[in-house]
Amino acid sequence: MKVNEIMNKAIAVEHEISLKEAAQIMSKRNIGSLIILKNDKIAGIITEKDIIENIGSINKKISSVMSKDVTTINHDESIDNAALLMAGHKIKRLPVLEKGKLVGIITATDIVANSDLLNEDFLFD
Repeated sequence: MKVNEIMNKAIAVEHEISLKEAAQIMSKRNIGSLIILKNDKIAGIITEKDIIENIGSINKKISSVMSKDVTTINHDESIDNAALLMAGHKIKRLPVLEKGKLVGIITATDIVANSDLLNEDFLFD
């Protein structure tokens, strides 16, 4: 099964917003992360953990606390490869790209929910 078959819509915001604004968006949308864009390119990712860790500085710009080295995956990769990439980088969220553009996000929860579709060789290596 391919990543694009189980991915979710990614919510992206510009890098100038504050942590408070990011928290409000995440709360309203009931999501755990936002993709940060700068000039239509992925500049980072911010998670609920980042917001909690910086709650005393809620008016800071998200660009000052976001994770900047964002691992991504192509939309037509297998979910096996997505799981390996997440495990290898110790991450829970993976932005999905098509032709270099953000088209979605896949999470560890998505992988677990679809674990019956993982290659048996992957599960028992």
